[in-house]
This record gives sequence, C-alpha cells and structure tokens, in this order.
Amino acid sequence: MSVVKIENVDIVFGDNKAKTLPLMDKGHTRDQILGMTGDVVGVQNANIEVNEGEICVLMGLSGSGKSTLLRAVNGLNRIARGRCLVRDGDIMVDMAKCDDATLRHMRTRRVSMVFQSFALMPWLTVLENVAFGLEMQGMPKAERLKKAREQLKMVSLDKWADKKPDELSGGMRQRVGLARAFAMDTDVLLMDEPFSALDPLIRSQLQDELIELQKRLNKTIIFVSHDLDEALKIGSKIAIMESARIIQEDTPEQIVLNPSTEYVERFVAHTNPLNVLCGNSLMTPLAQLAVKEDRISVSDDIWLTLENGKLASVQGPKGDIPTARWTPETILANVPENTVFIVPANIAMRDAVELRYHSNMFMVLEDKDQCIGILNDHNFYHALLGKHFGREEVAA
Repeated sequence: MSVVKIENVDIVFGDNKAKTLPLMDKGHTRDQILGMTGDVVGVQNANIEVNEGEICVLMGLSGSGKSTLLRAVNGLNRIARGRCLVRDGDIMVDMAKCDDATLRHMRTRRVSMVFQSFALMPWLTVLENVAFGLEMQGMPKAERLKKAREQLKMVSLDKWADKKPDELSGGMRQRVGLARAFAMDTDVLLMDEPFSALDPLIRSQLQDELIELQKRLNKTIIFVSHDLDEALKIGSKIAIMESARIIQEDTPEQIVLNPSTEYVERFVAHTNPLNVLCGNSLMTPLAQLAVKEDRISVSDDIWLTLENGKLASVQGPKGDIPTARWTPETILANVPENTVFIVPANIAMRDAVELRYHSNMFMVLEDKDQCIGILNDHNFYHALLGKHFGREEVAA
C-alpha cells in the first residue's frame, strides 16, 4: 500500500513561475532558466511512490534537488505544480493544497523529521527533547515522559535522560533525534542526511541501528543521502537525482547492476558490491555449463549430478566431494574445508564470500528446491572488480 505518492512535482524558487514553468516544458535547462527568469528550478517532474515499510533513499550530489523534494513531503517547500500525496488513514492528503489545520495535523500525527544538525533544544534535558513533539500533540505530561523514556531505552540512551544535549557526543545527540522522531509514532519519517556530519564509525553504527529499528517498527522512511554506499546499505529502493530530475529509481541491486545513464554508472563504479549483490545476480547459470553423460561440468575434473533438478552429488578426481546445506544460522567457524555448500539463490555476496573463505570450494545455488547455478571464484572476482552487467551489456 502506497503511503507517499509524488506525481509530476515541480518546485521553483523565484517570483516568475508563470514564465519558468512553460520554459521547463520546452526543455530548457536549469541554468538557462536561471539566466532567462532568475528562478531556480529545485525539482522538475518528479514521480515516485513509497510503499508502507519501505526505506526510499533520495540521493545525488549537492544541488541535485534531493532535500528540496524531501521537504515537499511535509509541506516545508511549496510545490509549483503536481501533487504530493501522504496517507492519512483511508485517504491521501495533497500536501500542496491542504489548509493550515490539515498541515499541522499531518506534521504532528503523520510525518516527522530527523535533521542533519540534530535540532535539539539546549535548554531542555534529553528526556524533555524526546518528549517535546508529544507535548505539541497535547499528550499529558506523565504519559509523554513515560513514552519518551521508552524511546530512549530503544536507542540505548535511557541512562542519559537527565543530561543536557551539550553533554552528549554527536552520535548520541543524533540518536536523541531518532528517539524524538520515533516517539511521535508517525507513519512517515523524513531523514535529511542525518548521519553525514558524524565520524565514519559512528555513522556506520547508526545506520545499523536504523536498520534494526526499522525491522521492529516498520515505518515508511524517506532518507536523503549523497553517499551511495549508505543508500545501498539501508535503502529498499533508491532514487538518484541530477539537476533537479530523478534519473533512475530502482532497487539497490538493480542500480548497481543496470545503471541507466553514464551519470549513474559513475556513481556506482566504486561502490562496495558486498553490501548489495546477491548470489543469483553473480552466479554462472547451469545452462552455461557443459553437460556430458548426464553430468554437469564445473571444471575439468569436478562434476555435478542432479536428480529431478536437485543436487544429488559432486564428483572430483578422487571420488565424491562432501556437500552440506548453508543457512544464515550456520556457524562459519565450524564449516569443514573442501565442502560444496548448497545455498539459497538470494544469498548475500558478503555471506557467500565468507563461506567460500571457510569451505575452500564453490557453491551450488538453489531456488524452490531446484539447482539453478554455481558461485565460484570467477564470479566473485568479476563482482569485486566491477565486471558485473553494465549499461552496454544490457543494451546488447
């Protein structure tokens, strides 16, 4: 179910929208329009749909329009044309056209925001900062403080409740901002580069915490970032923006495997595939392997035998090679060497590489109890060197 729908949204900063919008329709560039009317095109013809429980990451370089679009979702940026719909129960509210009372309701009950600068009030305690939004909702003091303590415990800051923000580190203050936003219990959470000012280690820890919190709370999150590795790590979908336009929207894996433009291709060129790709996008399909006497050749001296599509045995130069089944619960320290593991088709590349390190053998991929391909060193090297499918190969 869609929670946010952005439809043909244009955002223009300036006083000459009547001249600027027709110029946009005629294909004039952002720089041309700035010279002709003095207006700045913030977002042009944006279309995106965010479903319940998704983390949608808007990303691009500075000035691409990502934060401008994010701020339209809670009405902070005025839309010149198009619709920005946010779910409120059974109806979709157009944030571009709602009255002041509806806008206040949406901001206090349906949409909350986490800022890059923490935006904590220095004269309030940590607990009071977390409870502040609940006070704006009209919640009684005892109830809001109790809820605020629960949120602080969720982000492991309950022991700091009576401290002031300036007594906390940057990472801790950002967690207070997260707790405050989650305390509002809104359906939609907007996050504008919330971790970008933090040290890399703290940033990575907060990304992990956000992922774990999302598993429990299942919020609909729109997250702005200029860091592709961050976007690939936390996003269930990514929309890449350039010069006020969304130029590609897709899953993290498809963004890496099938960049639609040279701009996106440059973005993904140096990303870490371990955090994104899965086995079925890296594997060598069985159909590409040689078959002889009902056996499938993995290499010159290793063969697979199938029965009704399932792996029956693996033969090597000295006879049968041991096989075992991998699950996410497998303790890798106990994995025997020289064992061929049967793994699910969607195994994460990071898990597959680590399993290869311990088992010293290739893997056989299964989907719906059917053997579909293998993962070997050749596949891993291609992925790590960025040799997976690119635009030219897809086009061909």
